[in-house]
Amino acid sequence: MSAEPITFHPLYMERVWGGRSLESTYGRKLPSDGTPYGESWELVDRPEAQSIVAGGEHEGKSLNGLWQQHRKEIFGGGEGERFPLLVKILDARDKLSIQVHPPAGVAERLGGEPKTEMWYIADAEADATLYVGLKDGVSRDDFIAGVAAGTTAESVHSIPTRTGESIFIPSGRLHAIGAGLLIFEIQQNSDTTYRVFDWNRTGLDGKPRDLHVDESIACIDFDDLEPSMDRPDGEVLASCPEFRVERWELSGERVAAPEGSFAILSVVAGQARCGTREFDPGDFFLMPAAGTGTVAPLHGDATLLRTTIPAW
Repeated sequence: MSAEPITFHPLYMERVWGGRSLESTYGRKLPSDGTPYGESWELVDRPEAQSIVAGGEHEGKSLNGLWQQHRKEIFGGGEGERFPLLVKILDARDKLSIQVHPPAGVAERLGGEPKTEMWYIADAEADATLYVGLKDGVSRDDFIAGVAAGTTAESVHSIPTRTGESIFIPSGRLHAIGAGLLIFEIQQNSDTTYRVFDWNRTGLDGKPRDLHVDESIACIDFDDLEPSMDRPDGEVLASCPEFRVERWELSGERVAAPEGSFAILSVVAGQARCGTREFDPGDFFLMPAAGTGTVAPLHGDATLLRTTIPAW
């Protein structure tokens, strides 16, 4: 098994709030002209969506195929039927719905999947805003009354944000992404989202999108008041049992993956070299556990995110 990085074909998702920044910022070829694409799923192993290897000795294999057939040598271990992370780029040209993801105990009761995630702001327009948590003084009863009155947005805390910042979104945290943001998202392998408010707009089919008010109320952490953007702990942007995300300001060569485990690397700025491959901003690749692979800037410095799973 070689120590070459593994890359995958992205899966592009149409979204009413999306745009075409993946084309203009990263030079990608999007599937259809004029269609708003809000999400690029860079690594995904789900029944309805599979990442497929692009090039190299595993070309054409699915992420689940690698997980099932080469788990030890590529990932270094792990349990379960599916790869436990889902990695995306989000292109928000309009505001996303105000939503929440279910904590583990509530998810099981509601028939969904728990979902904790983190956002890295890859690009932010002037005055870009995130909506996270509740305003100070808003109680559960106040929020429910606001939902009934159609004033949900007035209860949600807004945070101005800039390129290079990040924030952790644990399950149960009320949130929405504002317009004008390009975000790298690392999350649990889940696609369960409960929308509580969608700014009174219609979907791509011209109809209002479904809301999940009762489910949202059951999931929201009503003690989560006016959070701020995260402060990095050295290189660490986020760390929880599900994932650990570091930001590397790369000026020289570094070992890409922890000993005996894998790493997912995302190029934020500059260019990087790993093995015989070269990577540009917006590129993602997986460094296998087998062997010792290194990553280095190609010209000058480079900024990368490195995602690992702490328990491995």
